[in-house]
Amino acid sequence: MRIYLVVIDESAEAEIALRFAARRAARTGGGVEILALLPPQEFMAFGGVQATIEEEILHDAQAMVQRAAGTIFEESGIVPAITLRRGEGPKVIREAIAANPDIAALVLAAAASGAPGALVSHFTGADAGTLTVPVMIIPGSLTPEQIDRLS
Repeated sequence: MRIYLVVIDESAEAEIALRFAARRAARTGGGVEILALLPPQEFMAFGGVQATIEEEILHDAQAMVQRAAGTIFEESGIVPAITLRRGEGPKVIREAIAANPDIAALVLAAAASGAPGALVSHFTGADAGTLTVPVMIIPGSLTPEQIDRLS
């Protein structure tokens, strides 16, 4: 099955990438994998404080991906795979792609204005040719109707 990997966060462009991937997967008989990146934590001298911070980050990420999964299911009937991984974005994305041979594309959305976003910049810069799957960059200025028409 063709899987579209979407990296999500709380940004508006993440919702656009997710909508595009869900629509594309529904039209091609594919699936969607949602990847939420958890920032690497630096060591803190007080373990209890660090554990509390990490638990809050994990809880917030779980709530975010559950909302995203619900949106995908409501709009396309697809039940996405959900992955939460701690680490540096590009490295975690490469590992996710390497671990799942069904991933056919990485779907990212560029910000509607200003800098396109860290992952878009990374994978369109010096690392543009290093992935084993295509990178789909969806313009962040698209309306839901435009996304539906393009996907």
